[in-house]
This record gives sequence, structure tokens and C-alpha cells, in this order.
Amino acid sequence: MPESTRLNKFIAQHLSIGRRAADDLIANGEVRLNNEVPILGARINPGDEVVVQGRRLAFTETPDFLYVLFNKPVGYVCSRRQQGDTHTIYSVLPAEYQHLKPVGRLDKDSSGLLLLTNDGDLAFRLTHPSFVKIKKYEVTLDKPLAPLHHQMIADHGVLLPDGPSKFELQRLHDGDDTQWQVTMHEGRNRQIRRTFAALGYVVTQLHRTQFGPVSLSQLGDKQLLVIDKPT
Repeated sequence: MPESTRLNKFIAQHLSIGRRAADDLIANGEVRLNNEVPILGARINPGDEVVVQGRRLAFTETPDFLYVLFNKPVGYVCSRRQQGDTHTIYSVLPAEYQHLKPVGRLDKDSSGLLLLTNDGDLAFRLTHPSFVKIKKYEVTLDKPLAPLHHQMIADHGVLLPDGPSKFELQRLHDGDDTQWQVTMHEGRNRQIRRTFAALGYVVTQLHRTQFGPVSLSQLGDKQLLVIDKPT
């Protein structure tokens, strides 16, 4: 561990949460640094005592991080709690991966690449807007995409309630205007579906193939694959 590190990063690494969640713990007064309530942005040094919700986090602890790629099928949600009759991905994950969290969720009707990990710091870097990452999806529409709508999405973006939505589009097959590869650098909630819906289309299939440094092609014909830390 370096001579000095940010408190929220230290907590995130040891509790397998994101830095924003660590900041929430600090802001809510659930953290003690040397028996005092720390401020957001505090730094710590070897020898400092960090206690979170009554649990002491030792500097000698070395978190065992795990990184798993998962080809999510349609019909499962990424939360731990079952929603009605809809099962969660944890109902199909082996017991040894139940403690991992998905980085960048997919909705029930979407499929494809998920990265599961207990590395909160990596999860933060892959999901926070300040870090640039590429995400790719294969999308099928209920009808051919009009050239004007293609240009609107790619050049100027489509205005949604939470701001403009713009991404790159490339045909998956020559002459077929219903199947597209979508490449984007952000990922707001159901952004692709909402963007096409605003133009009168229904996304009938949405399959993620890349998320930052990891790709669905790494899985081959497997549904699960343990990998080294993505860089």
C-alpha cells in the first residue's frame, strides 16, 4: 500500500463497493478514522485505524479480487432480489461467485456481456462518467431504420428527458437496416431503447458484446469465464 491513499478508495477495496458508496458511508458518519469522524476526501497513512460500521479494516488485509465474465441470458435481472416471477442472475451463478457484483447492468430483456467482480475500485473506474470507456451492442429493431433517423442519432443525437443521446451506428449485415452495432461512450438507464423509442422504433433484441477492456469474444462458447484483472 502507498504511503498515503484516499480513504474512500481504501474502504472501497476492502468492502468490495464503489467509491461513491464509500463516500456515502463517510458522509453518513458510519466511518471512524483514528476514533474521529473523517471528512470527504480524507487521506490515510499506514498505522491509521479505520473502522466502518464497527468493523476495523486492517492495512495488513490484502483483498482477494475476482473477475468473472458472464454471458447473461434474456429474462434475468441483475439485482439480488427477485422481481415478481423474474429470476436474478444469482439464481444461475455458482455459489463461489454469489458475492460478486455486476459492473454496468443489463435489463431483463437484454443479453450479453457482464463483468462480475468484488473490486470496487475497478467498478468505479469502469462506470464513472469521468473515465472514457467503449461499449458495444448488437441491436435489432422492429422495422428498418430510416436514413434520416440514422443521421440524427449519429450526428446530432436525440433529445431525451435526461439529455441528448448520441452514439455510433454500423450495419451488422449489408442491406439490412433492422440490425445494427451500437458503439457508445456513456450508458444511461435504458438509453439505447429510449433513443430508438423516441423515433418510433422498438428494440426487439439488445446484446452487449464489449464493455471497456473486456469483450464477449473472450468467453468463446462458455457462459462463465474467470479472467485476470482487466487493464
